[in-house]
Amino acid sequence: MDVLSDVLRAIRLTGAIYFDIDASSPWVGASPSTDRIADAVMPGAEHVISFHAVMSGSCWAAIADGSVPPVKANAGDVIVFPGGAANVLSSSRGGRGEPNLAMYYSPIDQCLPFTVMRGGGGPQRTHFICGYLGCDARPFNPLLAALPPMLCARKPADGRSWVTDFLPLAMAEGRSNRPGGETILAKLSELMFVEVIRDHLETLPDDSGGWLSGLHDPQVGEALRLLHARPAEDWTLERLARRVGLSRSAFAARFAQYTGISPMQYLARWRLQLAGRLLEQPGISIAQAGAEVGYESEATFSRAFKRLVGMSPGLWRKGRMA
Repeated sequence: MDVLSDVLRAIRLTGAIYFDIDASSPWVGASPSTDRIADAVMPGAEHVISFHAVMSGSCWAAIADGSVPPVKANAGDVIVFPGGAANVLSSSRGGRGEPNLAMYYSPIDQCLPFTVMRGGGGPQRTHFICGYLGCDARPFNPLLAALPPMLCARKPADGRSWVTDFLPLAMAEGRSNRPGGETILAKLSELMFVEVIRDHLETLPDDSGGWLSGLHDPQVGEALRLLHARPAEDWTLERLARRVGLSRSAFAARFAQYTGISPMQYLARWRLQLAGRLLEQPGISIAQAGAEVGYESEATFSRAFKRLVGMSPGLWRKGRMA
C-alpha cells in the first residue's frame, strides 16, 4: 500500500493554474490568503493551497506576515503555501504590496490561465505561473498538518527531469484553446504538488518527526501501510505491535512520536475520512458507510463521526450535497 497515494486520493486533490505572469524589475506580487478567495478560484473546495512555479529568472518569496524567513527561488523552483497563507513574490528581498482581489474569479468567457504583465520595465525579468490546489481538510487530512507553512522545492541540480520542464508545453497547449487544455494544466499542477511533497519527504532529516517522516520509519511506516490497506479490519494495538516487531508500549510511543496520536486514534480518524467520502455517494446509507469502514452498528458510527466532525453523518451529507 502506497500510503501517500492513498491519502491524496481520499482528500480529493484538484488543481488549477490561474496566472501566467511576466514581470520586469522592480516588481511586487502580493497574493491574498486562500480563505479570502477560495470560493472564487476553487469553488466547492474545503481547503485551498496556493503555489508559484518560476519558469525563468528569479524572485524572492515570503509569507506576508513574516512568520518564516524569505527564500530566493530560481528558474525551475516551485514555492507552495500548504496552509494557504497570504504571500508575496518580489524582485528584491523584503518586497511588500497589497493584493488586488478583483483578479480572482472563475472566467466564463475565456480560458485559464490569465496572462499578466507586471513591473517597472527594467532589464531583469521573471516568468512564473501561479495556481491553486483544492482538497478536503475534514474529517481527517494527515498530510496538511505535516507540511510547513511554506515549501520551496528546488529543480534537481543533476539535470534529471523535473515537473517544471513540462510546464512550457502545457502552457502552449493552454494558449491554443484546444478542448481539454485547462484539464491538462490542472492535472499537471496536481502532479507538481506530488513531486514537491516527494522532494520534501526525501530531504527531511532522519531525526525529524511528523506524519511524513513516519512513512520512512520501518515500524511506523509498516503500521501505516497496514492501516491504510485494510482500514475496516479489527485492528488492535497488540496486533499492530506484533506485526511491526515491537512491544505494545514501544510501538504506541513510537507511533505517537511521528503522528501525534495513538494508532487507534489514527485508525478511527482515517475510517471517518473514508466514510465521509462514502456518504457523498448516491444510494449509500449511513449504516452502509459505517459498515464499509469497520463499524458494526450505525449508532456507534454516528457517535464517532459526531465526536470528531462536530455534526451527525446525516447533517454532513446534507451539507456536502448542498
